[in-house]
Amino acid sequence: MESVKERKGLFKRFTSMCVRVMERWLPDPFIFCALLTFIVFIGAIFLTKATPLEVVGFWANGFWSLLAFSMQMALVLVTGHTLASSRLFKKMLETFASRIKGPKQAILIVSIVSGIACALNWGFGLVIGAIFAKEIAKKVKGVDYRLLIASAYTGFLVWHGGLSGSIPLQLASGSPESLAQQTAGAVTAAIPTSQTMFSPMNIFIVVGLLIIVPLLNVAMFPSKDEVVEVDQKLLVEPEEEVLDRSKMTPAEKIENSRVVSILLSIMGFAYIGQYLYTKGFALNLNLVNFIFLFLGILLHGTPRRYLNALAEAVKGAGGILLQFPFYAGIMGIMVGMDADGMSLAKLMSNFFVNISTERTFPVFSFISAGVVNFFVPSGGGQWAVQAPIVMPAGQAIGVTAAKSAMAIAWGDAWTNMIQPFWALPALGIAGLGAKDIMGYCLIVTVVSGIFICTGFLLF
Repeated sequence: MESVKERKGLFKRFTSMCVRVMERWLPDPFIFCALLTFIVFIGAIFLTKATPLEVVGFWANGFWSLLAFSMQMALVLVTGHTLASSRLFKKMLETFASRIKGPKQAILIVSIVSGIACALNWGFGLVIGAIFAKEIAKKVKGVDYRLLIASAYTGFLVWHGGLSGSIPLQLASGSPESLAQQTAGAVTAAIPTSQTMFSPMNIFIVVGLLIIVPLLNVAMFPSKDEVVEVDQKLLVEPEEEVLDRSKMTPAEKIENSRVVSILLSIMGFAYIGQYLYTKGFALNLNLVNFIFLFLGILLHGTPRRYLNALAEAVKGAGGILLQFPFYAGIMGIMVGMDADGMSLAKLMSNFFVNISTERTFPVFSFISAGVVNFFVPSGGGQWAVQAPIVMPAGQAIGVTAAKSAMAIAWGDAWTNMIQPFWALPALGIAGLGAKDIMGYCLIVTVVSGIFICTGFLLF
């Protein structure tokens, strides 16, 4: 009994140390992004044959390549945040939150809800988890706000193994020609999801993480004297202005008309219904934003209420708009090829491939994908970089294409826990900085990495 208490105390001290280190040394996400830029710039000069000017060219050519995706992610934050501020949605969240008894139960439930939501659809889960956590902070006294938001973000760990995982979906729906081109000839026919996201190995990893991560988050709950409760200023919402309709101008009457919102919502939900009827629950980022947008317009009642809520939500989107182009520039350097056709991303992938055996290949591919993900934090970008290297190597070494692909997918998801890129929407909603949650996320990264590797070795 005493040894169990000692182990728990040791774990708590280790967690506290990680939190303090991150709070002290992890800079603002933009500075972190700038440091990564310098690292890959120097690495490209010394590890490839590219000249400094060529590397600057790689950086500039990639800089604006994520504009569409940046807009999508900004809208995920803004439309999700605006939806959550509607009266009905707030009431629903308040009802759920008020039933939670105690700080540790709050951490457990947020972790589970976020994990399941991200397994269904990553964009939906990323926003809903943070919104739910913020509402819980209003109701549950004594809960550590940093750990609460970190728990909401850790659900994102399972996204690539879930129903919206871009790599398994691409393998299942791609044409033979496109798959052959993406994988340097290693895959010449579609791979059904029964071999990737619904394989016994993937189900074992997803279900295991949905159990382990919530329990781990609860175990990290700080001692009473170290708990940091939410700053009440973050929970203050602007008061709704009450207008006298008799004094409104014709323009103001239109802005405050429910008819406009209802008609727009009918059009939006007509398309959403048609999409779901014809394509099933195959949500993509555009449809998630579409749902958030028109549901928000409907629930706010009038265009003016929606616009006021939107103006408040936009304040949290600055980090995405500033940093995503810089990450696109980093990706440009990582994939930029010198005169011999070599790039930093290729060098990293080749290193891990060269030290692998048939048994260890999925594990080393997973680790290499985790390393590359630091600098190429995009599932599609990661696949474009690593598939032509990992997939043929796996085929040559005797590993199935499905397992090689899932190794890349899980590596891409794994180090998202300590990469601020994907945390920005959740942090924008919560009003926190990356350093506030990354100490907890670091522990989750270590534990989940060991478990995922175990899954690859067992199956």
